Amino acid sequence: QVQLVESGGGLVQAGGSLRLSCKATGSTFGINVMGWYRQAPGKQRELVAVISSGGSTTYADAVKGRFTISRDSAWNTVYLQMNSLKPEDTAVYYCNANLWTSGTHWGQGTQVTVSS
Repeated sequence: QVQLVESGGGLVQAGGSLRLSCKATGSTFGINVMGWYRQAPGKQRELVAVISSGGSTTYADAVKGRFTISRDSAWNTVYLQMNSLKPEDTAVYYCNANLWTSGTHWGQGTQVTVSS
């Protein structure tokens, strides 16, 4: 079983920065992709950014140029550096991991609130 533990959310003013972390523990062998999704009140969960085992990255258009996803060398922690935050970035951010051994896993979510 894989556990994903997120940290780093909080309240920030517009234009500020936050860094989210997600550490995978347990049976982490076989991770293909890790990344971040978010869900705002009344909206569907959406992709923010993902990074593959090969290092390729994908970003939502809304965050390109402002957010950066990265991982550690052990490939069990991913980070999301969020700069120039906007009120519309307010959401619960969920860590996601996809493993060829055990499928898709989600973290419990961390709240990000950007005040105007």
